[in-house]
Amino acid sequence: MNLSKTQNSILKTLEEQIKEVITSSRNKAYQYINNELLLTYWRIGKIIVDQETANKIDEQTARSLILDLSKRLTTLHGKGFSRSNLFNMRRFYIFYPDVQTLSGHLNWSHYCELLSLEDADKRSFYEKESINSNWSVRELQRQINSSLFERLLLSDGKANKETVLKLSRHGQILETATDAVKDPYVFEFLGIPEKKPILEKELEAKLIRHIEDFLLELGKGFMFVGSQQRITLGNKHNYVDMVFYNKILKAYVLIDLKTRKLKHTDAGQMNAYLNYYKTEINEPTDNAPIGIILCASKDDIEAEYALGGLTNQVFASTYVLYLPEKEMLLKQVEEVLRKESEE
Repeated sequence: MNLSKTQNSILKTLEEQIKEVITSSRNKAYQYINNELLLTYWRIGKIIVDQETANKIDEQTARSLILDLSKRLTTLHGKGFSRSNLFNMRRFYIFYPDVQTLSGHLNWSHYCELLSLEDADKRSFYEKESINSNWSVRELQRQINSSLFERLLLSDGKANKETVLKLSRHGQILETATDAVKDPYVFEFLGIPEKKPILEKELEAKLIRHIEDFLLELGKGFMFVGSQQRITLGNKHNYVDMVFYNKILKAYVLIDLKTRKLKHTDAGQMNAYLNYYKTEINEPTDNAPIGIILCASKDDIEAEYALGGLTNQVFASTYVLYLPEKEMLLKQVEEVLRKESEE
């Protein structure tokens, strides 16, 4: 039976409207179940802590008690009550004593990752960022493992208690170009051995193949525009390795890849690219473009002289092909904060 154009149009409309109703109902059902699950685990954690407090149970006895409790609950109610999960419920209540502070935007797996963080400021930062950036559990794990919190604190060399509190209360806020830049960037997702030589074209190709991971590492608001974007200056063609647009900052972000140490001439080249974009590409509603030179290494003094005095926003950051050592970054943060408190 052939349907008329009118009937096809009606069917399409019906399909879209019903699909919208079903999706909305499923989302509401998921949200309700998720909220109830979080509340249930929080209440279980409260019961455990209250009993430990009332009976003055020490840590060793508590561990033994939770092991026995796990066996009984698993027998009665099935999976979900392992010893580790019960310990997480206990920590859940201890770390979040006010149930009103829990977010329905996160699920139990998110909170299990957050509960592994002892530092309250750090935990609060990752919680805010998970909500603000809609991170999956895998993305949250990756950002914790890559020490995003510490890297943001160290990026502009001005880590202080105010910065720590700002990150913990609001997450990462993009107000200026500096806020969007990290140092170092971590490319462990490329799977390149640490000491293996790599050409710039190879690095660019791998970043494009892993563009979703690269966007996650760049941070919020970034959209990929393209690679090898041509710029013509005085009848000579030049090519920007990678171009992005940040919808929060409303600015193009140009990235130049260098698999070597930063040279002072790199800054001049990027400055020319930014002048071109500002004049030829920018729309009236766009803010000034941002340039990031991603290099294998840099000398801080040389970088300071190379970038100083430029009217455009040019930054030089290093990249690493492995997850940074957390202990080293923690020591660096502590050292910066210590010096700041002494001044």
